[in-house]
Amino acid sequence: MRPNHLAAAIALVVAGTLSSTAAAQSAPSAQDIAELKAQIAALQAQIQSLEERSDAQSDVNVAQAKTNEQLDDVASLKKLVNDTKLSGRLYYDLTNIDDSSKGVKTDKSGFAFDIKRFYLGVDHKFNDQWSMNLTTDFQYSSAISSTEIYLKKAYVQYKLSDAFVLRAGAADLPWVPFAENYYGMRYIENTIADRLKFGTSADWGVHAGGKLAGGSMEYAVAALNGNGYKNPSRSKGLDVEGRLSFAPTEKTVIGIGAYSGTLGKEKQTVDALHTANRLDFLAAYMSGNTRFGVEYFQASNWNNVTSLASDKASGWSLWGSVGLNDKGVTLFGRYDNSDISKTLDPTLQDTYYNIGVEWPIAPGVKIATVYKHTGQRNDARSKDLKTDEFGVWGEFRF
Repeated sequence: MRPNHLAAAIALVVAGTLSSTAAAQSAPSAQDIAELKAQIAALQAQIQSLEERSDAQSDVNVAQAKTNEQLDDVASLKKLVNDTKLSGRLYYDLTNIDDSSKGVKTDKSGFAFDIKRFYLGVDHKFNDQWSMNLTTDFQYSSAISSTEIYLKKAYVQYKLSDAFVLRAGAADLPWVPFAENYYGMRYIENTIADRLKFGTSADWGVHAGGKLAGGSMEYAVAALNGNGYKNPSRSKGLDVEGRLSFAPTEKTVIGIGAYSGTLGKEKQTVDALHTANRLDFLAAYMSGNTRFGVEYFQASNWNNVTSLASDKASGWSLWGSVGLNDKGVTLFGRYDNSDISKTLDPTLQDTYYNIGVEWPIAPGVKIATVYKHTGQRNDARSKDLKTDEFGVWGEFRF
């Protein structure tokens, strides 16, 4: 029974008791009865008023509870939005290609619009220590004449401090993304090791890194499957890649890196006959749109892990860019020269160069007019490949 109902019952009982007592002593007069009725009516009015106030307060409490729930939902949604970030990068080009093999044009020649890469990423922060990342990679594959979608990155991260960050899953490797950052023209071309397939940008494994000495020194090390991010299949052992870099000033950097493993080719039923190794070096200057740098790599048995023959390769890349005005228009160029089979085909050389002008269109949007040349040739003319490409390249980034 609600308290106001109980009070009403008590009041009626008291009134009845008084009436009975009065009746037992003497017969009440008409005036006494009238006064008693008036008192009962007043008491009932007070009880009714209390009931109405109680009901109104209950409605207020219910409404407040609903409002609190809605505020909690809004706060949770706001936290989710604030702790989650979306990012994207789109590389495209509209170009004409003249591609030939031993003087004969191939089907790669012609005019086309290409979507070279499209990355869509989601970063979520659980707290100051734990976070995660998921990044998809879209590209066109000439091998199957169709588009493909991969998981470029998918990792959980634990950050103890700037000096130690641990990632588990598919994540950036220590070298290629580092070199791309200082080169600054990834949407035009991969850096040299990645372009020649002597390295890749991400792989599945356990990754650790951090900044030391106030950020002037940086390290990164990873234990990997070795197949690259497109192929998370199991291998017999783990490969290892590492990097150590030092920034003498805010605008300069020197980095050295190394890789060793079987590139995921050694299985329980397949023995590796060689270990693939790679040594990397980079020195760069970066100040706004003005960049200068040199990258060098040396590799052994990269394409000969399971073959009897052994081989070596090496190459260097020189790049530079200069801002032409305060609107961000930039003149840039690059030259690569590589011996890609120093043991098995010592005269085989790969040459690459580009030159172009970049225009920023809007925040996160830029285009560039570029001429590119790629050539491979040996003395025996068993390989005589040449590609000339001219057109417009672009990047959208958010």
